[in-house]
Amino acid sequence: MMSIDEQVAWLMQGTEYGDEQLKEAMRRELKERLIEADRDRRPLRVYCGYDPTSTDLHLGHTITMRKLRQFQELGHEVTFLIGSYTALVGDPSDKNKARPILTHEQVAENARTYAEQAFRVLDKQRTVVRYNGEWLSELSLVDLIRLGQNFTVQQFLDRENFKVRLERGEPIYLHETFYALMQGYDAVVMKTDVQVGGTDQLFNIIVAGRKLQESQGQRPLVGIITGILPGTDGVQRMSKSTGNIVPIHTNAEDMYGKVMSVPDFAMVKYMTLVTRWRPDVIADKETRLNSGAIHPRDLKMELAREITSIFYGDEAAQAAEHAFVNVFQQHALPDEMDEMQIAQPMSLTDLLIFTQAAKSKNEARRLIDQGGVKLDGEVMSGATTMIEVTAPRVLQVGKRKFVRLIP
Repeated sequence: MMSIDEQVAWLMQGTEYGDEQLKEAMRRELKERLIEADRDRRPLRVYCGYDPTSTDLHLGHTITMRKLRQFQELGHEVTFLIGSYTALVGDPSDKNKARPILTHEQVAENARTYAEQAFRVLDKQRTVVRYNGEWLSELSLVDLIRLGQNFTVQQFLDRENFKVRLERGEPIYLHETFYALMQGYDAVVMKTDVQVGGTDQLFNIIVAGRKLQESQGQRPLVGIITGILPGTDGVQRMSKSTGNIVPIHTNAEDMYGKVMSVPDFAMVKYMTLVTRWRPDVIADKETRLNSGAIHPRDLKMELAREITSIFYGDEAAQAAEHAFVNVFQQHALPDEMDEMQIAQPMSLTDLLIFTQAAKSKNEARRLIDQGGVKLDGEVMSGATTMIEVTAPRVLQVGKRKFVRLIP
């Protein structure tokens, strides 16, 4: 049984507010809520909203789901809210330009896969799934005006992304200001105790949600604001547009291999945000890493096995690790190598040209005929051999050219 202080430390793990005073205030309020919940034997009402703006989720999307799962394991009531109506407006929080407005049909199509993918992290039996179209579709123009009376235009213009666009002379559309009101109203309707969201949701949660709850005579929610996961490059935010994602809807070998490609310096961020490890376990691993008691590669293998196990189970994670060791370690491959995405099958000759291992088809054929081309450690022959990449593979040309191929 975890103490209240241990629960607070676990639930605040990986949170970022950009302001230490705000973080301490949220920590203090969370502790108060947990004490009251324990005393009154009433679970906290916790939710996070997800706008179905695309069909597939990646590891970065699961940070907030992991936080919801922590609340579930402590016995609290968790709602997985699908933003069927907020998605129609589009959240401007992490964008430097207006999002395209989706149709009802697009939103409905995207929403179909969201909950199914989320249940790889969440406990399905203890998760309430709701759609905010239930109540947002009932709001009248007068209702929206009354919600808007709680805010000033200046509050919105002070938001960092709006401020940047304003300075650049780029347009800020009126409908973009509606999003925070709509999300704040979600919290009011569900009488939320705790709302989880990424740092891009700070304004929507801490300002809009709490303000609207107060205006309706409710106690303002506690905002659990999680950090943002960098992609496989370790630097840029994980995003499908930059191609640095670890998709959920993939396979164990692919997920394991992609996590192993994450730079060493980003490992602590991954441990903190997307594993099941608790603060004391992470602190111990970080200490061992910094002291040299464990090799970075060994710790990264632990990390890859943990993350893969969450989505595909222990057995599949072990098999993926075995396959990785066979391909990447037993053939003495370098730790760092170029990475290229191969989206469709191509001939071995075309693959060499595409990866810039050969400048022409004649050079490619010569390399192949000389036995200088290996795929996953196996010497390749046949210039027209079709190569398909459904999981990470390693192309070696000569002694020094290595390319990690990803699907």
